[in-house]
Amino acid sequence: MADAPGGSQAAYPYATHLNIEFDQLELVDVQSLVDACTDQWYNQTLCRVNDSVVRLGVMQGEYHWHKHDHDDEFFYVIEGHFLIDLEDRTIDLGPRQGFVVPRGVVHRTRAPERAVILMVENAGIVPTGD
Repeated sequence: MADAPGGSQAAYPYATHLNIEFDQLELVDVQSLVDACTDQWYNQTLCRVNDSVVRLGVMQGEYHWHKHDHDDEFFYVIEGHFLIDLEDRTIDLGPRQGFVVPRGVVHRTRAPERAVILMVENAGIVPTGD
């Protein structure tokens, strides 16, 4: 588990795995990772596509406020209910809905119940914010 910025694992119990789990020409088995997940906030890089990565999130609870100065971030809900708080509104996503948070926009993500999401972002992005 990676430490959260400015805090310890206890303060931010995020399991963030930046290794690429599946190579090109390999079956990407999302369900096996979801089934094996026991973390409350889990983030695993699935694969690389050109200069971007696709990440799996299995989460419940809330993430800290942050922003990415140079990178957009796309969230797509597979199952559950997922909220993206912006400074002036909250985006409420259900299954098969997605949303792009543009670079430089301060945001916080929350899942009131267990949610499974995919994220697409630049391979060099710092998942915890800049």
